[in-house]
Amino acid sequence: MSLMPDPQQDDGAGARLIARLAARVAEARKLRGMPRRVLSERSGVSPRYLAQLEAGAGNISVLLLQRVAQALDLRIEALLAEENAVDHDAQRVASLYREAPGAVQDQVCTLLAPQNPGVLRAGRICLIGLRGAGKSTLGQLAGEALNIPFVELNDDIERGAGMPLPEIMAFYGESGYRKMEAEALDRISAAHDRMILAVAGGIVAEPTTFARLLERFHTVWVRTSPAEHMQRVRAQGDLRPMEGNPQAMAHLKELLLAREPLYGRASAQVNTSNRPANSSLNDLLAVIANRRFLGPGK
Repeated sequence: MSLMPDPQQDDGAGARLIARLAARVAEARKLRGMPRRVLSERSGVSPRYLAQLEAGAGNISVLLLQRVAQALDLRIEALLAEENAVDHDAQRVASLYREAPGAVQDQVCTLLAPQNPGVLRAGRICLIGLRGAGKSTLGQLAGEALNIPFVELNDDIERGAGMPLPEIMAFYGESGYRKMEAEALDRISAAHDRMILAVAGGIVAEPTTFARLLERFHTVWVRTSPAEHMQRVRAQGDLRPMEGNPQAMAHLKELLLAREPLYGRASAQVNTSNRPANSSLNDLLAVIANRRFLGPGK
């Protein structure tokens, strides 16, 4: 019987260690709601290196790993141990938080949020409002102007489910879609420190998901008149709002009125009524710059 180590076994153990380390760092950072940029500033390790580390592609030195562990308020052993030692208590608290009513979750967020909520929001911007206000158009144009990613939340939901939105609604119903919406929001906010996101108009009616959105994104309510909402939806080829429903405009006005207090919780507003796309884009860029949504001097 040979006592020499098997190189193949060593390679397999090393790969498992790197994968375990990647998962532990990503898990610890997300449990703390810490953007990668903030972890970089606290640890002195570059965002690019951290991204490689969390992807399992980085062969980090012990000294750098020690800095990352300290920035996460962890002992380095918690990141390396075979048993998942990344704060069982934190995982238990996270589980209790997920199962708690929305009002309780809001109280927890208020108690635990840092003095500067902008740290949690990093450079993430989200456009909210009813369909037809111009969120997709403005988000795409602003992303190109600022050279940051633009993401449609529904597109991410469709990719995750492997089917288009109508099929998702048919298979899983409204409650299933809302669950996927919340998961997609968590996934996107963890993946991007700087971005523009556009979400469906009804997300504000889900208290827990909307609270997470307000916590993790600088929000802009993109609004327009009821007539333009209807006109733009029809121009997109969707005639359903009007077909067989003579009261469609009245219902739209009621919906806008009901959601105004929710949309009004946004950090800023951009009114696209009777405004060409370029003018509305300039309004949005001015809001982003004046409110420093991308950080000082951005």
